[in-house]
Amino acid sequence: MEVIDISENQKKGSTDRADYIGETIRQETLRFAKDFKTSWVALGRHLYAIWQDELFAGWGYKNYEEYAEKELGIKKQLCLKLCKAYLFLEESEPAYLEEKFFTERASVKVPGWEAIDLLRQARMKKEVTKNDYAKIKSDLFEKGKDAAEVRKDLTALIRERKQLDPDEEKEKRVTASIKKVINALGLFKKDMEAMKMIPAELVERTKQLMRELEQQVV
Repeated sequence: MEVIDISENQKKGSTDRADYIGETIRQETLRFAKDFKTSWVALGRHLYAIWQDELFAGWGYKNYEEYAEKELGIKKQLCLKLCKAYLFLEESEPAYLEEKFFTERASVKVPGWEAIDLLRQARMKKEVTKNDYAKIKSDLFEKGKDAAEVRKDLTALIRERKQLDPDEEKEKRVTASIKKVINALGLFKKDMEAMKMIPAELVERTKQLMRELEQQVV
């Protein structure tokens, strides 16, 4: 009579069951990670609606900050960042809001709200070109780079661009100086008109000089 080694079958069955449980936990964890990274979208959408329509007033709060801190336990600054990040997606990157964006990509390639806010800030920087923006977006969306790492790259890029464009920095300093002179002349004209200490002709010349300077900073 053939003897069957039951212990070996039991071991194999236990191994298969352990593998199944482990894989199930693994897949669920990936799904939870995606949910964690994207749950802010719904919050941002609602926070934006509450801020835009001032719904908090109907709930007995004096302002948005009081509502955010007393009812939600979230600082106003963070709430506004979430609002801006959500509005940015709606206006500039609507594909992120589509369900397939999350379901069709790995968790590591699903950026969180910090990454979206960084992309929003990059788009606002005049030093950042379209190609720069596309690379930053690719780093965050396709390569799954950490937002803090990309932020360092962005800061270095902006610093480098400013160093390579000294004429622009010079123009900024000149504009700031002209504005200071205009303000000083405005105070001078106001005082002289009130105290009548100089001829009206000189006051008029001061006005003309202010107008000419203002044209330089338009």
